[in-house]
Amino acid sequence: MSDNIEKMKQLYKEKFAPINEAFTHIHRGDHIFIGTACGEPQFLVNALVEFVKDNPKAFFDTELLQVWSLGVAPYTDSTFHSNFRLNSFFIGDPTRDAVNEGMADYTPLFLSQTSSMFKDELVPIDVALIQVSLPDPTGHVSLGVSVDITKAAVEKAELVIAQVNRNMPRVLGDSFLHIEDIDYLVVHHEPLLVYEDKLTDEISAKIGSYVSKIVQDGDTIQVGYGSIPNSVISNLKGKKHLGVHTELISDGIVELMKARVVDNSLKTLDRGKTVASFCMGTPRAYEFIHDNPDVEFKPIEYTNNPLNIARQRNMVAINSTLQIDLTGQSSAESIGHQFYSGIGGHADFMRGAVLAPGGTTILCLQSTADNGNVSRIVPFLSEGAGATLTRGDIHYVVTEYGIAYLHGKNIRERAMELISIAHPKFRSWLIKEAKKYSLIYKDQAFIPGKRGEYPEELETYKTTEAGMEVFLRPVKISDEPLLKDFFYHLSDQSMYKRFISARKDMPHERLQEFVIIDYT
Repeated sequence: MSDNIEKMKQLYKEKFAPINEAFTHIHRGDHIFIGTACGEPQFLVNALVEFVKDNPKAFFDTELLQVWSLGVAPYTDSTFHSNFRLNSFFIGDPTRDAVNEGMADYTPLFLSQTSSMFKDELVPIDVALIQVSLPDPTGHVSLGVSVDITKAAVEKAELVIAQVNRNMPRVLGDSFLHIEDIDYLVVHHEPLLVYEDKLTDEISAKIGSYVSKIVQDGDTIQVGYGSIPNSVISNLKGKKHLGVHTELISDGIVELMKARVVDNSLKTLDRGKTVASFCMGTPRAYEFIHDNPDVEFKPIEYTNNPLNIARQRNMVAINSTLQIDLTGQSSAESIGHQFYSGIGGHADFMRGAVLAPGGTTILCLQSTADNGNVSRIVPFLSEGAGATLTRGDIHYVVTEYGIAYLHGKNIRERAMELISIAHPKFRSWLIKEAKKYSLIYKDQAFIPGKRGEYPEELETYKTTEAGMEVFLRPVKISDEPLLKDFFYHLSDQSMYKRFISARKDMPHERLQEFVIIDYT
């Protein structure tokens, strides 16, 4: 591959000009796209900042567009306020303060729609700074770990400057550009940015174990990023024939592929292939996806299109959130008025999975924040919070205290389901608030503290003589609708024998006596 660079230098000498010459073609007011996350061309970005340091009047008011920055984001420094302003589609750690202090912008978009915004020039692109692999003998380079919206940006930009890096993997699929489509090439080899999986804590591990009970053999999965999704992935090692259709590949997905837990053999669309749009991980992941025929990267308008996602039978979208209210709305992008992350592909996959035959959505969150002082399950979303998912998008909600199923349930049933998986010390408050806003019965009974905590250890499976496996568990406070249906399916004779009464009704005030349990 290195030999190919020398060959290309001879064929396209003018494209290998000094980097500062390339920067002289940037004009004031230009819209400059920067490659995504681990695919960010660090050398180009730093060189651009240095160029402006040395030439502070070279250009003014350029807009830097990026999905997500993992680098140090030097362009957000106040020194360059007249030269650069960042406009991000997803807020990461390096840029969060700048956005919330008004020094940078955030554009809320479904990632599936971003490429069309470029093509329709609703979000104009003049310059693209990207990172690519070494060229092959035909002059093609791969966008490697960052296909996502990068390819659409390249196709629209008037000026494309690419950092050629031997550490960028050559990823198969729709990831290739020809050198003729690039205006300037800068050869600079450096390690790619790394996204280390956060260490799994006890709470995240518990959430992951619950999610693994929902995911079935043969499902096609999408998993978001963060400590909880990583725990989910590690709990799927006992599954078989999983498929992957996702925007993001991480080290966790790579490990499932190596273990042949993921073989994509039962996928409806792109059978036999793990399909993604970008990779955030470690060199182990980058090495694995390099020239791997089992992996295909496609532009984000394909991977995140809800209609494509809906074509996958048994599609399971697994994502995390910051807050959910008792009616089933959730926010994954802000904490009240403070912007935290973004819409990203979260909503794309959740809505696509809802439409898929046999599809399922799973929303994960720790029950508390701020060292246990704040409940993430709340009566209503905090003022200013963005409703990333509506009440109709979520099937399962999982915390370290269990699984709540919301799909098809009314507001009262949803509230009781979610209260049952909230942190025990906040359940009394949630009951009180739910009554205040008439979300549940005004006379809803509740046992606080340890006496009301569900004893998961009593759950068990038994096999009948006929070979049928039966799941047995204690009754829960959220089981009242099930008991209601049970009672009204009993015969009059059975009702009389069970309750020594000719009573034919079973109202709420009587029913709740059977589900409000002192488990001690």
